[in-house]
Amino acid sequence: MKTFEGRLRFVAGRRAECCTGVVEGKENASLEVATHENEPHAQGMFGRLNWLRAGVLGANDGIVSVAGLVVGVAAATVQRGPIFTAGLAGLVAGAVSMALGEFVSVSSQRDAERALLSKERCELIDDPDSELAELAALYRAKGLSEDTARKVAQELTAHDALAAHAEVELGLDPEDLTNPWQAAGASALSFCVGAILPLLAILLPPPIWRVPVTVVAVLVALGLAGAISARIGRTAAPRAVVRVVIGGAIGLAVTYAIGHLAGTATLG
Repeated sequence: MKTFEGRLRFVAGRRAECCTGVVEGKENASLEVATHENEPHAQGMFGRLNWLRAGVLGANDGIVSVAGLVVGVAAATVQRGPIFTAGLAGLVAGAVSMALGEFVSVSSQRDAERALLSKERCELIDDPDSELAELAALYRAKGLSEDTARKVAQELTAHDALAAHAEVELGLDPEDLTNPWQAAGASALSFCVGAILPLLAILLPPPIWRVPVTVVAVLVALGLAGAISARIGRTAAPRAVVRVVIGGAIGLAVTYAIGHLAGTATLG
């Protein structure tokens, strides 16, 4: 009987340890909060989304814009030289444009974030009591009782007042602000990677197969890009795939029609 009771106590202790995420061992061991490995959490999430947005936008833009450019030129001429020149120029110009655009945009966002954090830091220095009351009120609005909200606000303020206010009031992590250099580099690199595919697809096949091969390769690549972005962002893949494939198909059809008309007019 004692053995059975001892086993029950052991199992109960193990279950409590697993549920609370507490790892017991040495003295002064800190508590570890159990988290789900596949769930997104605040730490690092903003940076990840920034990279994802810049990378997906750059790859899609590289695929569609350069594909539309080379397909339009291929509709007007079968000579490989003009097609290659147009595609290469589109690749370089597009990569530079994407990088500069992302750098300017994200730099403005980062400046705004820094200004908000600076203002919050000054408010914490000038009137800490009011800021504490404000933080407690924000937690009460989230559903905590008055006593619990005030206790949470006090403990978070004692730990890192700026981080606590930035997270609740501004939705920012002072240690994980947007990085314009990362966004610019990701956009330029992803644009080049996306642009290489249609450029190779239009140059390698015989003239009669250039446009069909390029269209198929581009639509497949857009579908894969949509599926990958949906998986990383944990959203519905079919919707993302259909959206980018239809948009790419429309873009290719329009540029091919314009190139064909321009080529016909030039020959005429």
